[in-house]
Amino acid sequence: MFGFGWMELLLVLIIVLIVFGAGKLPQLGEGLGKAIKGFKKTVHEPEPQEITEAQPTAPTSQASSAAGNPPSAPVRHEAGKT
Repeated sequence: MFGFGWMELLLVLIIVLIVFGAGKLPQLGEGLGKAIKGFKKTVHEPEPQEITEAQPTAPTSQASSAAGNPPSAPVRHEAGKT
């Protein structure tokens, strides 16, 4: 395991216990676990692709666009009204 034997790992654990104390070890473990989980999620997640909506190509007449008039808006019909 990365060239460390059980004695080296035990020594590191004892040093961590002395430096941080027994009360902080669960918080350190939780933070480390979340960091590893986030890293794995980022590595295995595909890169997001930008999805751009295509501009609707409504047929516009040459005369209305040449005169500076905007194209007419679509007519919306509401249910129940005549």
